[in-house]
Amino acid sequence: MRQNFLADGFLAVPGFLNAEEVAACLRKLNQFIEREVPDLPPEHVFYENKEDRSTLKQLQRLHEHDPWFGELMNGKPRALAEKLLGTEVIPQNMQFFNKPPGVGQPTPPHQDGYYFKLNPPEALTMWLALEEVDEENGCVHYVRASHKNGLRPHGPTGTLGFSQGMTDFGNAADLSAEEAMPASPGDLLAHHALTIHRADGNSSPSRTRQALGFIFYSVNAEVDARAQEDYRREAERQQRDRI
Repeated sequence: MRQNFLADGFLAVPGFLNAEEVAACLRKLNQFIEREVPDLPPEHVFYENKEDRSTLKQLQRLHEHDPWFGELMNGKPRALAEKLLGTEVIPQNMQFFNKPPGVGQPTPPHQDGYYFKLNPPEALTMWLALEEVDEENGCVHYVRASHKNGLRPHGPTGTLGFSQGMTDFGNAADLSAEEAMPASPGDLLAHHALTIHRADGNSSPSRTRQALGFIFYSVNAEVDARAQEDYRREAERQQRDRI
């Protein structure tokens, strides 16, 4: 698994959670959204349409808001992260992602390392499908081996939750190496902090695209605290402007 991850910059793990575990995640998420989301800090909650609560698209720092999510993050996901990176890891963020039917917007091409501000950029993100995901409702696309070529230029996108995206994506090398990654409930995708990835919008009239995300930094990675704080403040400012 580690060899494939290092070669391709991403890894698919079918059946990472079984059906019972996925059902437990969905029950807990539904309870959390109903009971806790109205009181969360606004910079931790993103909607496609702030006037329509059914268009919830992203939640940040779940592991800090409820210990159940913290236990989940520090279980099987953390163990796999340490195996793939080959080091101890520091859990950084647990997120909820959704693309509401018909209105879920594309996720712009980007590299997570641009947001993380690490030196060296030793980190990974995991994406756990909670329902069937395909190209219609916005599956993830990866550019194979793109993590080997360093950080590419990024600029503002206007996309809430993904404020920065690659400005030079789309050349022949990118497109020829890109691979769509459909997933079933319980399947997990893991990618390196420098792996280029994106997702289309949700064109389904009825299907959501719910998933959990986990971010882990290697203990060898040092955060550029000033750059990270500058980015955090700008992202929060953009979120407040849309509330």
